[in-house]
Amino acid sequence: MKIALKSLLFTALFMSTIAYANAQIYVRHRPAAPRVVIARPPAPSPRHIWVRNNWAPYGQGYRWQGGYWVAPPRPRAIWVPGHWSLRRRGYVWMPGYWR
Repeated sequence: MKIALKSLLFTALFMSTIAYANAQIYVRHRPAAPRVVIARPPAPSPRHIWVRNNWAPYGQGYRWQGGYWVAPPRPRAIWVPGHWSLRRRGYVWMPGYWR
């Protein structure tokens, strides 16, 4: 009985994660990046790369997210920055990813 309940909860959580990942927020006009100068702090290590400021989903829209240092997930990984993509329903933010 406990195993079936755990399996059901895991399936529900997994399906909701997939639904969330496929949800896209469309905007009619691309928002302009704020004109804010942010001092980049020193890198924690030579291995870290700077992920520049970008947009992040927030409620029914987007909010500006500051840049941050991050360590690549594997050797020779390359960060591909996010970008706005024009679709039929408007613009949607395509987040950055590791390649």
